[in-house]
Amino acid sequence: MNCTIRPLTPDDEPFLWEMLYQAIHVPDGHAPISRDVLHLPELARYLRGWGREGDCGFLAAVGQPVGAVWLRLLVGEERGYGYVAEDTPELSIALLPEFRGRGIGTQLLTRLFASPCGDSPISLSVSADDPAVRLYRRLGFEVVGESGGSLTMVRDRGR
Repeated sequence: MNCTIRPLTPDDEPFLWEMLYQAIHVPDGHAPISRDVLHLPELARYLRGWGREGDCGFLAAVGQPVGAVWLRLLVGEERGYGYVAEDTPELSIALLPEFRGRGIGTQLLTRLFASPCGDSPISLSVSADDPAVRLYRRLGFEVVGESGGSLTMVRDRGR
């Protein structure tokens, strides 16, 4: 599916909060998680104050915003679920449910990897049973850790 991809701006933060919610993997047959989960510090750190130095990402639109991918360096007490090193930003990506499985996630990640901010090691955390694991493996991510049903994956620069 063709879409328009553009860099994220601080004005995109409200849409990114929706994307953060959509990034939470809910296994088939399970009830959706309350949106209140976004207020938890361990999740809010992925977006609160979006647009700070080092934040980087892209938005996909098909007439309207339908997905986003972003990187944020989370260090010290702000360490995220996919933390591997102080100089390795963590990746977040999500699409509105009706736009999944159409190649938009691949387009977003390819655009990110082609940008200056994508030319460094990148980490992420993903549920082991999330179908996105196949996409991450195909695009060069490797599992470097496993904990509580989640995988930590890393893509080295330039892969």
